Amino acid sequence: MPVVDAHCDTLTVLSQQNRTLGVQSSRGHLDLPRLRKGGIDVQFFAIFVGPECNTNPVDYTNEIITLFKKEINMNRSLIEHVRCYGDIENTLQKKKTSAVLTIEGGEALNGKVEQLDVYYNLGVRGLTLTWNGRNELADGVGMGPEATGLTQLGRQVVQRMAALGMMIDVSHLAEPGFWDVIREVKTPVSATHSNCRQLCDHPRNLTDEQIKAIAESGGVIGVTYVPQFIDANKPSIDRLLDHIDHIYKIGGISCIGLGSDFDGIDFTTEGLHDASVAVPNIERALSKRGYKAGEIEKIIGNNWLRLFKEVCG
Repeated sequence: MPVVDAHCDTLTVLSQQNRTLGVQSSRGHLDLPRLRKGGIDVQFFAIFVGPECNTNPVDYTNEIITLFKKEINMNRSLIEHVRCYGDIENTLQKKKTSAVLTIEGGEALNGKVEQLDVYYNLGVRGLTLTWNGRNELADGVGMGPEATGLTQLGRQVVQRMAALGMMIDVSHLAEPGFWDVIREVKTPVSATHSNCRQLCDHPRNLTDEQIKAIAESGGVIGVTYVPQFIDANKPSIDRLLDHIDHIYKIGGISCIGLGSDFDGIDFTTEGLHDASVAVPNIERALSKRGYKAGEIEKIIGNNWLRLFKEVCG
């Protein structure tokens, strides 16, 4: 039963926290020992390109790609960089962890759609179009009612991503841009780390209409462990399962996955505090709530694997 986590920010914090993937740390939320203890077979590693990187975003992105490849090489007996579904199958057979490389923030393109091809050739397989603010592709949720949709460059980028076979991630994207993406491409769309607005009224969460649109595209929503996206007052595993229940009701079982946002959050939810415990606790809670084995398999991994195979080949 493969387990997939579709989003973490670990690569961004490794150096500043003096950590390495191969050594279990008391800092942060994720490293290889904790991934393996928690049974996570496929981990998506995002390169977060925040507003502070605007001066030299390509240089910064390449710096983190170099760090990623160094970490993979240092721990090659335990982890491999995967670029397609066949790579994941091979890595699973070898009982290693599969590492999918993604980018969070269209700033990494520095205004050039051609930069996508460069990153793709380096093994990047997904892009979160925005963070919370405005960039050259679109507006993030932090722009509020003033948010507009995809720019012309943004439209070119999502079209090129679809052609290359890269996952289009709409987490953080403001609603006008979200609906532009849905209209612009026919490939499945993902939200790697977002929950339900109906249950927790936070701008980073998805409306029922957005959930339905992602499901209809064949996409997947990674429910996230971020406390303020689970519940404003009492975040818990049970409350996270309420979000899973709601997505199931709106979009069906095939659009639900996991997207922790580990190492990208300051506070954690009890029982979801790091990679060693989160998925086993979620799995037990799903079973207790009455989810069948086949449904649990889809939620904790198979839906993301199906999407990755369809989009990335």
